[in-house]
Amino acid sequence: QVQLVESGGGSVQSGGSLRLSCAVSRYVDNWMGWFRQVPGKEREGVAAIHSFGITSYADSVKDRFTISQDNAKSTLYLQMDSLKPEDTAMYYCAAASGTVRSALREYYYTYWGQGTQVTVSS
Repeated sequence: QVQLVESGGGSVQSGGSLRLSCAVSRYVDNWMGWFRQVPGKEREGVAAIHSFGITSYADSVKDRFTISQDNAKSTLYLQMDSLKPEDTAMYYCAAASGTVRSALREYYYTYWGQGTQVTVSS
């Protein structure tokens, strides 16, 4: 079992920055990712990172968001810069188990946090 607890969400104006954090209860030797969801839409993968350090980003956030982990792999981060109103969503931290064929697909993720809300105003 892996427990995940997100923090760092909030309200910011367009063009601003936020950093999300996710406390991870134990080492995950697999992909970890950030997903987001708005009401009425499917949850989408935003960014993911493997324990080896490989990263993957959705096209919509590439060059604006950065995913990282601390050295102990106990905290997952998502640095969000140049935020846009369309980035408004509930953001979730997730950890995969087993073989992952697509790092940004929620299908491969077993463990989820409770989410943290990000609101970007124009």
